[in-house]
Amino acid sequence: MQVGGQTLDSSTSQLFDYREAEAMKRSDWVLFGILAAVLGVPGCANQSQQKATPAASPQPSVTQAPAQPPSLPAADTLEIPSVLSVEHSVDLLAQRDGIVQVLFYDQDSWVRKGTVLARLDDRELLASLEKARLDQKVAENNFKYQEAEKKAKDAAYRRQQELRKFGLSSQAALEEAEFQSTGAGFDLDSWKAAIEQKKAAIRELEIELEKTRIVAPFDGYIVRRAIRAGQNMIKNDLCFHLSELYPLQVRFLVPESAGPRPTAGYPLKVVLADDKSREYNAHVKLVSPTVDAASASYDLTAELTGPHLENLRPGMAVRVIWTVVPVRGQSLQSKGRSLQSRVESPK
Repeated sequence: MQVGGQTLDSSTSQLFDYREAEAMKRSDWVLFGILAAVLGVPGCANQSQQKATPAASPQPSVTQAPAQPPSLPAADTLEIPSVLSVEHSVDLLAQRDGIVQVLFYDQDSWVRKGTVLARLDDRELLASLEKARLDQKVAENNFKYQEAEKKAKDAAYRRQQELRKFGLSSQAALEEAEFQSTGAGFDLDSWKAAIEQKKAAIRELEIELEKTRIVAPFDGYIVRRAIRAGQNMIKNDLCFHLSELYPLQVRFLVPESAGPRPTAGYPLKVVLADDKSREYNAHVKLVSPTVDAASASYDLTAELTGPHLENLRPGMAVRVIWTVVPVRGQSLQSKGRSLQSRVESPK
């Protein structure tokens, strides 16, 4: 009986040990499941969101994102198209009718200021000018004669005054002498005015004579010759086109939203429109004090400086590299200005 009791006790203890081990295994599996659920659910959620996002992307968005506060943007550049130009470039027109008598210079010639490029027929004007000068000489001689006569009549008037004082002359003789003296003064003034009139006529003819000369108003090249010898010219017909070649300038418009206004001497970069590798230096020369209301921009004139300008010519297309340095809040102001212009513009 004791042997059987010992056997029963050992079997019972083994059963308890087995159940205790199974319970510990179940608790380990439960803890592992909880940990896997905690770590695995966010990953699954992210995967489900990533899978759902491509499906929802084709749908158009009808809601507008909330406005973000303006931030300071980085500096940007603008390429403003323009053309090279010079300060002096004019068309020389005929100032009066006439026939081209002589051509002194041709196209592609360098001339100085005041050089006569061509001359119209001036023979008739020269004859009229000579006649006017002779008329002036006649008027001057008449003035001298009238001046001498005036002195004589003044002396006769003074003599009559003395005779009248002593009763040796009548009152009528005195008045006649006074009349002769006064009339001589008026005649003298008339001849003096006639001399000035002759001088004015001479000046007018000299001006007309100058108009027969086509003169260069500044140093430059004759870019084009539009007349030939013997051609009958009419007033305002094109004769020559005269232009400088240097210094080269570029004129362009800059938006107000492109930053603060520059001052004279502000450096710029200019590139050719068809070859951006050819870059040239320039500096601001003139800044317009006003703003164009239609484009909300102001006018600038810059002058090219530095080497390698000998291959550039007026009229070449270029682009001005302008650095935009916006300030805080400027982008919102420009947007508001653009919106206001759209509202105010007629449909």
